[in-house]
Amino acid sequence: MAEVPTGHNDDFRRKWDKEFFEKLARERLKKEKEEKDVVKKGVKRERLKAREYRIDLDSQVGKSVVVAKNAPLDQSGGYYCNVCECVVKDSINFLDHINGKKHQRNMGMSMRVEQSSLEQVKKRFEIVKKRKDEEKKKYDFEERMKELREEEEKVKEYRKEKRKERKRKARDDDDIDIDEEMDPEMAAMMGFSGFGSKKSQ
Repeated sequence: MAEVPTGHNDDFRRKWDKEFFEKLARERLKKEKEEKDVVKKGVKRERLKAREYRIDLDSQVGKSVVVAKNAPLDQSGGYYCNVCECVVKDSINFLDHINGKKHQRNMGMSMRVEQSSLEQVKKRFEIVKKRKDEEKKKYDFEERMKELREEEEKVKEYRKEKRKERKRKARDDDDIDIDEEMDPEMAAMMGFSGFGSKKSQ
């Protein structure tokens, strides 16, 4: 018979730490049970509220875009929703999608609207009233600017008339000086007789 060498381990099977793996299994079962409880209770979603940002629908109007077959979704033709990772072909459907149930759920909101309290309604009325007052002030400002422009135009017209009057006066003075300096016969020979108006004395 052949001798078996000593010091060599022929046991190639793995040894399992039963206590460690029992602990892992218990933790996994506990997590699964907690997740089931959460699903049964339902996810607590926020109430539906107004958007605080503007949706850019006009930036792509009138532009032509070349769309490749293997282009990523956000670069393909149409409006891309980065929350739901989908492309909608036109603006009306994009608005419908953004206001829809699927998108709102992905945003973490329910389709229920929050009940407004009396104080919130009063604050809203105050905001609207302030906005109207500001519009009235703007209107008053624009009206005042219009009046100022009209006044400026009147002043310009007045100055223009004054300038014309001064030029007319200066021209008349020059004509009188020429008439006084030159002999009337000499002026007639030179052809100046028909230009200036002569005052009869």
